[in-house]
Amino acid sequence: MKRHVFTVKALWDEEAKVFYSKSDIDGLHIEAKTFEEFEKILMELEPDLIMANHV
Repeated sequence: MKRHVFTVKALWDEEAKVFYSKSDIDGLHIEAKTFEEFEKILMELEPDLIMANHV
């Protein structure tokens, strides 16, 4: 199986006061008020989205 590295960035929106995602994982869209919440959502969604959209 070919190995692929994905990138996920957590960016801060000062106006909305949330972290949001910028990523090369198809279908990944996250908004969270804290970085910890962002990480939790990412860990829950990431495996399924990669399997569904990239494998």
